[in-house]
Amino acid sequence: MIRIVSLHGHPRDPAEFERYYREVHTPLVQRIPGVRNIRFGRVLRTSDGSPPPYHLVSDVYFDDAASFEAAQASDEMAAALADVPNFATGGVTITICEYEDVPPIPSSSSGESSGVGA
Repeated sequence: MIRIVSLHGHPRDPAEFERYYREVHTPLVQRIPGVRNIRFGRVLRTSDGSPPPYHLVSDVYFDDAASFEAAQASDEMAAALADVPNFATGGVTITICEYEDVPPIPSSSSGESSGVGA
């Protein structure tokens, strides 16, 4: 399975970035053929308390490489990519990644640790 991960730097005008991203850019991405899901959110903090390097992270999911390749050849993908400079004033890094869904391990009722993350 394939996803596009976009790491958006801090924009000059965060309020305008948010408005444009939701009202203009996201609908363009929604039109890309083969898109399974779109997920995005603002970066709240880093684990060490340092300033976050990104303002927003977005993920666009495809079922498989064939779906992604077909999307890449589409006019809708071209339009979405051409739109990025219209709002990404803080820069953006766009990566193509594999992904795998892994369910969490249910906690035991006896209170014993599973050893994961310990």
